[in-house]
Amino acid sequence: MSAKVKRVLVAGGGISGLALAAGLARRGVEVEIVEVRPDSGVTGIGISVPNNALRMLNSLGVLSECVDAGYVFDQYVICDEAGNTIAALPCPPSPDGVPGYMGIARTELAGILRTGALSAGAALHLGVTIDTFAEVPGAVQVSLSDGRDAEFDLVVGCEGIRSPLRTQLFGEENGPIFTGYSCWRAKPTMERRVTCMTKYVGATTAAGLVPITQEEMYLFHVTAEPGNPFLDPSDWRSLLEERLEEYTGVIGEVRDNLPAASEIIYSPLFEVRLPNPWYSGRAIVIGDAAHAVVPHLSQGGSQALEDAVVLADELTARPLDDALSSFMERRFDRAQHLQAVSSNLLLREMTKQPGQVVSREKFLVELPREHASIRAYLDQST
Repeated sequence: MSAKVKRVLVAGGGISGLALAAGLARRGVEVEIVEVRPDSGVTGIGISVPNNALRMLNSLGVLSECVDAGYVFDQYVICDEAGNTIAALPCPPSPDGVPGYMGIARTELAGILRTGALSAGAALHLGVTIDTFAEVPGAVQVSLSDGRDAEFDLVVGCEGIRSPLRTQLFGEENGPIFTGYSCWRAKPTMERRVTCMTKYVGATTAAGLVPITQEEMYLFHVTAEPGNPFLDPSDWRSLLEERLEEYTGVIGEVRDNLPAASEIIYSPLFEVRLPNPWYSGRAIVIGDAAHAVVPHLSQGGSQALEDAVVLADELTARPLDDALSSFMERRFDRAQHLQAVSSNLLLREMTKQPGQVVSREKFLVELPREHASIRAYLDQST
C-alpha cells in the first residue's frame, strides 16, 4: 500500500492551487507551486463568496483577513429591471459564526491565499510550467521549464478550464464546452449602491451588483453569445452599454458609469465535465480543470476551495491510493450536482421571452423555497 505524500507539485497558482498548497504546507507536506504567469497578477474584478466557501477559508486560517478586505452581507435581493424589490432571501451565518456571504476583489483574495500558502512554507515558482512527467516506482519524475528535474509523490493540476495536465491525462475530448453564453464584469466609476448581492431581472437577461468593499461594487451581466463570436476588446464598453439598454434604475446608472473598455472583463462561459475519477496514477486535477461551472450559484471558486481543503485533508490522513479514492467519494457527486443546478439556473434565466413580465407572486412563492433548498445543500459537510 502506498504511503502518505511528503512532496507535492501543484501546477497552477489560482484559488485551488494556493488553497491546496496552504492546506498541505500547514500540515508539514513539502509543496511547490508552478505558475505559468511570470508575475502574481490576477485577471478579474470581484468574486462572490458564499457561506460554504467561507467555511473553507476559515479552515485554512485566512477568513478574518478576507472579511477585513471584503464586504460581508446576509441576504440576496431580487429586483425587476427598474430596481423594484421582488424578494429578499436570507443568507444567515453558520452556527460556528462564519458569515453568510461576502464579496471581495479577486486581487485581495488571491493575495491572502498566496500569503497563506507562502507563510505555511510552500514555494512558488512564477513563469514555470511542467514540460514532462513520468511515473516511476513510488514517485513522479518531473521536468520543469526552468530546467529543473525533481521527484514528487503527487502532481496536482489546478490550471483552470484549459488544463494541460487534464489533456495529457484524459485527452482533448474532456476539454471545455461552450455554453452559448458569456459573462461581462465591470467595476462602475460610481460609489457602491447596494449592501448585498442584488440581481435585476430584465425581459431577456439578468444583471447583478455585488459589494466588494465599503465603497466599491462590481457588475455582472450574462448574455447569449451564440457561436462564441470574437468581440473586439476595444468595443467592450459600447457593447456592454447596448446589452444593458433594457435596464433603468440603478443598473441604468451603472450603464452610464462604466469604466473604459480596457477595464471590462468579458468571459465566454464554459463547463468542464470530467468523469469520475479525476486522477490517473499519481496525478490529479481539481477545481475548474475538473468541473468548471457557470457562475449562477457562485460556486466556481467555492467548489475549487472545497476541492483543495478536502484533498489536503485526505492526503494528510491516509495513504495516497486511499486518499485519492476517498477524495472522489466526497467530491464527485457534490461538484456534479452543483454544476447541474447552476447550469439549470442559467438556462432558466436566459430562456425568457422578450416582453415577459416578472411575476412577483411566482418569485415570492418559488424562489424562497428553491433558495432554502440550495442553502441546505451547501450547508452540508463536504
